[in-house]
Amino acid sequence: MAEVIQEMSAGLAKLVEAAQAVVVRVDGRRRLSATGIVWSEDGVIVTANHVLRRDNKLRVGLADGSKIDAELIGRDPTTDLAALRIKSAGLETPNWGKPSDLQIGHIVLALGRPGKSVQATLGIISALGGTWRTPAGGQVENYLQTDVIMYPGFSGGPLLSVEGSVLGLNTSAIRGVSVSLPTTTLQRVVESLLAHGRVRRGYLGVGIQAVKLPQSLVEELGQETGLLVVSVEPDSPADEAGITLGDTILAMDENVIEQMDDLLAALGHERVGTETMLQLLRGGEKLERSVKIGER
Repeated sequence: MAEVIQEMSAGLAKLVEAAQAVVVRVDGRRRLSATGIVWSEDGVIVTANHVLRRDNKLRVGLADGSKIDAELIGRDPTTDLAALRIKSAGLETPNWGKPSDLQIGHIVLALGRPGKSVQATLGIISALGGTWRTPAGGQVENYLQTDVIMYPGFSGGPLLSVEGSVLGLNTSAIRGVSVSLPTTTLQRVVESLLAHGRVRRGYLGVGIQAVKLPQSLVEELGQETGLLVVSVEPDSPADEAGITLGDTILAMDENVIEQMDDLLAALGHERVGTETMLQLLRGGEKLERSVKIGER
């Protein structure tokens, strides 16, 4: 038994040693540094958005002890992700893992570099799930929860598998538990930040709340709820399309809209600037309105 434990201990230490080159320190707030992950060999760093309390005077500390000024590429507060760029070439990059390879109970390591040296903590995958939305409305492709202890400064650091691959980016600012943003989400968000400096999202300009539909409509449409329009922003896409207070949104093109998440999912980046048909309920009558989706 002792030999097995010693082998496991030595193996974990080797994993940390092998991965430390891709773990960097990020200085973007007063007093407490945080962690980032090398995204590309030409100097792109991904980290947690909430650890950057300013947009300038950012610095990154590399594994060799050097400190380099960084510029902000962009942020996505809804998924708590941000991307930085430093003037450095030939950086070592991670071996990215796939969420589909994970199971509840798998052993994982969370790495951080809030100081000069890398730090680590051990845990397991405690919960897995499908696509979900953060409280701010950001889409995350896979729910990935661990029981690792998120020590101060660990946010923005990698979640590491026992094979040495990076499974996601750790954050303590989304749900009050240790959540990792999976590589699928990182890929999508970072690519958008590199291309646009932000994550593009569709925009209607309405305040809404879910309401039950009349039983006759429930039987006809096969849906129990819609979204009641409780406010319309002046000069918004919804206002220009003639959507008014009291309308109930039933569908967008072929997408049934029953809950807020349905509307957010339908307002993806690919919708920005496109003409979309909204199916509405107004005064007990069904009607359609064409709306040109704006950008949030």
